[in-house]
Amino acid sequence: MQVSRYRPILYLQYFLLFVDLFLNSFSDLLRFENVILLVIYVIQDVCIVFAVIVVFLLFFNTYIFQAGLVGLLVNKFKNTIIVTFIYFVLCLALHIWGMTLRWEDPNAYIWSSGFIALYVLQRVGAVFYYYFYKRTALRLGDPRFYQDSEWIRREFEKRR
Repeated sequence: MQVSRYRPILYLQYFLLFVDLFLNSFSDLLRFENVILLVIYVIQDVCIVFAVIVVFLLFFNTYIFQAGLVGLLVNKFKNTIIVTFIYFVLCLALHIWGMTLRWEDPNAYIWSSGFIALYVLQRVGAVFYYYFYKRTALRLGDPRFYQDSEWIRREFEKRR
């Protein structure tokens, strides 16, 4: 992929990561109104879904995908796919549980042992998500994925 075409996509991916990081960091400060917190959680979840869509659109744009080596592409990026799915599930669980506990009183103390454990798991999962997603975004900018090369031919021969 040409640098001029890939740069805006990379900036979009960084923007989605930044929005997620910002909302993870400051969403608890905006809990004074349930509707505001709900909108923030929806925005965060939608950003994660958009980030996944962007990665899969980049997958579909590669020469490897177009050559029919989808399995090779999935194997190269399976860690990112798995970590992103786990992080999304953790975010949804945390958001649903937190909103359920806080709905009647937004300023209530909701920090039970289970909620703290889920909160910590989601935050640790966020670190892995940021690492793997950024790594994948940068790796998908490699021109090897967008043109025919010898290593792709070898992989294609292995699959036959």
